[in-house]
Amino acid sequence: MSNVSTSPVKVLIIDDSNTIRRSAELFLRQAGYEVILAEDGFDALSKITDHEPQVIFVDIMMPRLDGYQTCALIKQNPRLKSTPVIMLSSKDGVFDRARGRLAGSDRYLTKPFTKEGLIEAVSDYLTLTRTSATP
Repeated sequence: MSNVSTSPVKVLIIDDSNTIRRSAELFLRQAGYEVILAEDGFDALSKITDHEPQVIFVDIMMPRLDGYQTCALIKQNPRLKSTPVIMLSSKDGVFDRARGRLAGSDRYLTKPFTKEGLIEAVSDYLTLTRTSATP
């Protein structure tokens, strides 16, 4: 028996829709990820500090602090700058994607997302992280 514990990858879902949060949580937990949920940007910022997720999904359209503002705040923090932030939106326009990039997002996923799309987005960044971490 190996005593090396590999803790599950932590994924944060920030969305004001309970339905979206729950379906993302279900898909990602089935794939073996640890999931942290946040209802809005303010809720997310405290949870990021507490849990240090490896991948963050953020909805664009949220009350109080929208996804662009939340992403920009995450990317301004030196400790979180390299954490992948994936924007979630029901809009698939060029303008929305460009604005997401300006805010510092790493990827854009259109809602409704599929289980495969969500898991692929996480695994793509984990592969990149592991590849760049090895000498």
